[in-house]
Amino acid sequence: MHLSPIGTILTPYKEKFAIPRQPGLVSSAVGEIHLFDDYADPNGFRGIEQFSHLWLLFQFHQTADRGWSPLVRPPRLGGNAKLGVFATRSTHRPNGIGLSVVEFAGLTTTKGKTVLKVRGMDLMDGTPILDIKPYLPYADALPLAQGGFASEMPDNQMPVSFHPNLAPALAKAEQLHPGITELISQVLAQDPRPAYKKHQPQIQEFGVKLGAFNIRWQVENGQSLVTAIVPLN
Repeated sequence: MHLSPIGTILTPYKEKFAIPRQPGLVSSAVGEIHLFDDYADPNGFRGIEQFSHLWLLFQFHQTADRGWSPLVRPPRLGGNAKLGVFATRSTHRPNGIGLSVVEFAGLTTTKGKTVLKVRGMDLMDGTPILDIKPYLPYADALPLAQGGFASEMPDNQMPVSFHPNLAPALAKAEQLHPGITELISQVLAQDPRPAYKKHQPQIQEFGVKLGAFNIRWQVENGQSLVTAIVPLN
């Protein structure tokens, strides 16, 4: 079996660290799926505007060559307990295929180039898209389904604040990337730290590339303080 990507998605997430662990957790994240020429015919998307949400099938392209293991450590369980890979959404899978639901945010075709805009994705920038399907609430939303160890949305949102000295840098960043302040806040509120870091009492410092910026922040007493926002170029 051979799978050919139909396009790639551009997202604010330039590295694995700080990507939300599930779709929909960071609603301010906007992505663009750029279709390859063979799949860019707008007729292939006729009627897609009728649907508020879409399924994306994609490849975990940065881990696909690392093989797989029958047991993995889900971050939701603190990174210590092991479960079977088929009982999780681990990226380390036999075929490296992922599935995410996203919000449809628009479709444009310009000079033969078709771009599908989506929101709330949990995909790294440059992820190959294998297929797109409409989300059907009557079939795909099952209110009585059991969610195992992840039956509820995480509710332990971490408070996020910005250092007062960042006001000029934030204002400039908003001009370059409207909504970047909210995006940073929503991403850091998910507390992307590794599980083993979450019980360490000392001040911790982290950095991540998000959108067109390098973001640095500190974690102390269960709160995040953004200390720097620097353009990548």
